[in-house]
Amino acid sequence: MNILLWVIQILLSLHTIAGALWKFSNSKQTVPSLNAIPHGMWMVMSIIELLCAISLILPLLNKRKAILAPIAASFIVLEMLLFCGFNIFSGNMNYGQLIYWLVVAVISSFFIYGRLVLKPIQKKV
Repeated sequence: MNILLWVIQILLSLHTIAGALWKFSNSKQTVPSLNAIPHGMWMVMSIIELLCAISLILPLLNKRKAILAPIAASFIVLEMLLFCGFNIFSGNMNYGQLIYWLVVAVISSFFIYGRLVLKPIQKKV
């Protein structure tokens, strides 16, 4: 189980880095349902995504920072659900994007459950 969680953790980090870089290089107008997000908030979200990606990888280097990974994944879940909400309330029902965001949220949620319940983080004394 631990290997699966590490694979998910690394892939989630790569996904989050790609999302942050995409936000820096593209305006939100490429996704019509996200037009309600102000440009400044869009940039803040990309910085938060970069911090989340780092927090997902940091436990590889320092085991004491392991609690950061589920916290970062929680932010990713919240962001994906936020995007789903914007998509639903915008009236632009692009089901492909909605399903994509929900899948990422479910995978992130499984990772959180796995790290906190199935394979709990070992506390160093």
